Amino acid sequence: MTEEHLTPTVDTVEAVVRAQISRALGGRRGMVEAAVPTLIFTVVWLTTKELRYALVASVTVAVVLLVARVVQRSTVQFCLNALFGIGIGWLFVTISARQGGSADDQALAYFLPGIIYNAGYTVVLSLTCLVGWPLVGFMVGSVTGDPTAWHRDRQIVRLCSLLTWLLAVPCLLRVVVQAPIWFAGRAGTMDPDRAVALLGVLKIAMGWPLQLAALAAMAWVLTRNRTPVTAVEG
Repeated sequence: MTEEHLTPTVDTVEAVVRAQISRALGGRRGMVEAAVPTLIFTVVWLTTKELRYALVASVTVAVVLLVARVVQRSTVQFCLNALFGIGIGWLFVTISARQGGSADDQALAYFLPGIIYNAGYTVVLSLTCLVGWPLVGFMVGSVTGDPTAWHRDRQIVRLCSLLTWLLAVPCLLRVVVQAPIWFAGRAGTMDPDRAVALLGVLKIAMGWPLQLAALAAMAWVLTRNRTPVTAVEG
């Protein structure tokens, strides 16, 4: 990264946050790269009932997407994120198998890391707001060159707290909706195949679409105010 990219070229906190969020999204292609491996895993498992095939298929698709990125010399961040997620899911599947879990238990185990991650992320984001150091504030600090100066301005702290709460909402909703289905499938009160199918669909439907809804709400908030970056630097 060149020195030019490190120097703020915006004059408001809202513009800083918009720029940071834009870089984090990855556009439509990033969304596809995040969703396709999960879709492939779910479809292959439901049609073959072979967990190994489902895992290999999802990894293969993620690797193909990664190679395409490398060939085009574009960012591989989202492909690596997908591979990391598959790897963690595979680890949970392996643990379930070693504990004597059935094939259904192992398939459900693949979705457990995502639920745990969202629960943890919800807790962390909420805590940063409750203690008065909202996470989004550090996004502002990373651009202005001082990671904590923004905290001296109460107006900026309030803005960053609101934005951080908006980031936490999708994570909380995923846990509230998906965790009961996971437990129902695990306990046998719901057909495991149905639970896996629902979790696969929900992981995709509540992934980027829900995140984009939260970001749209953030964008609306960011267009209503103009908090000078100079307030952060002072």
